[in-house]
Amino acid sequence: MYQIKTFNKISPIGLNRFDPAVYNVGDAVEQEDGILVRSAKLLDYEFPASLKAISRAGVGVNNIPIDRCSEAGIAVFNTPGANANAVKELVLCALLMASRDVTGGIRWVREQVESGVDVTTVVEKGKSAFVGPELYKKTLGVIGLGAIGSLMVNTAIALGMDVYGYDPYLSVDAALRLDRHLHVVKDINELYKRADYITIHIHYTDKTAHMINAEAIGAMKRGVRFINLARGEIVDDEAMLSALDTGKVAAYVTDFPNNKLVRAHHVIAMPHLGASTPESEQNCAAMAVDELKDYLENGNIRNSVNFPNVQMDRSGVMRMCIVNRNIPAMLANITTLLSKDNVNVENMTNKSRGDYAYTMVDLGAKVDQKVIQDVIDLPGVIRVRVIE
Repeated sequence: MYQIKTFNKISPIGLNRFDPAVYNVGDAVEQEDGILVRSAKLLDYEFPASLKAISRAGVGVNNIPIDRCSEAGIAVFNTPGANANAVKELVLCALLMASRDVTGGIRWVREQVESGVDVTTVVEKGKSAFVGPELYKKTLGVIGLGAIGSLMVNTAIALGMDVYGYDPYLSVDAALRLDRHLHVVKDINELYKRADYITIHIHYTDKTAHMINAEAIGAMKRGVRFINLARGEIVDDEAMLSALDTGKVAAYVTDFPNNKLVRAHHVIAMPHLGASTPESEQNCAAMAVDELKDYLENGNIRNSVNFPNVQMDRSGVMRMCIVNRNIPAMLANITTLLSKDNVNVENMTNKSRGDYAYTMVDLGAKVDQKVIQDVIDLPGVIRVRVIE
């Protein structure tokens, strides 16, 4: 029986996908084979030797020690696209709030009532302070054309906006989802100089930290409205606040509040609401569970953030799953060793990603522990797991 430890509250829609005859699931589980987590920090968590995989019901994995997992041969999964529609809808809301001062208007109406004024007598005169432009026929720049970005592109075009997109890592699958009216630019400065509104949908990495800095903002149109529902650290707050003071940026909507931003004029700060819908939580939980199950039961890797994606239909009577360093002759060494031990290989696949590689070998007969140990002892092998 597989032992699955849960951190945070995981939607029953996902947990119910575990067969109770095969999986023991709960937050008190010990010596776990797999972990299901949302935002709980695992950076200092001591992983048991039994742990084979961690599945994050969400996209960001900053709460998981990826390097430590990789060195231990632990696969880490996330759920890209599962919360895309929830974020897209909030971006649409953010566009409208950035354009027309809806939050300021609501606050002003409440203040009138609380001060004893009959609000019906002042709304016509007071509303002029909260006017703003329509989205129709304005230009939107979308940075990052993945699951969320592509949905936002198509939604904005349907609203009558002219849309420019930038993504140096645009995949074929993502490109096929995009409306043909999208203008794809290879130079991000082309997007900056055209966009009345900009929304960003990229991962936070060392390379994207403070990507939106004084130089980037300086290349944008005056009066641009900027939306960040990706990660707070992508935007240099000081540069953004300076641009808001000068009017270079007309409004900044962020899902990552801090005390400086919240106190600033023309900032709309939300409490990380991007994926906060029941549908999103259900989708993420179901996807996270399915990825974890497929890896534990079949060795298949889908949506891993540290190992290559590898899938292979089952054949033979035993499957050997090998996590190894991406070094020359590794695959040849594995097959040579198995051949020397007179082991018949019925099918195999191998892929690499950065410093690591993953190999699945389907064997025509069960092998004894000596053969498995021989593979484990190969230089460069990190972990070997056998599935029968």
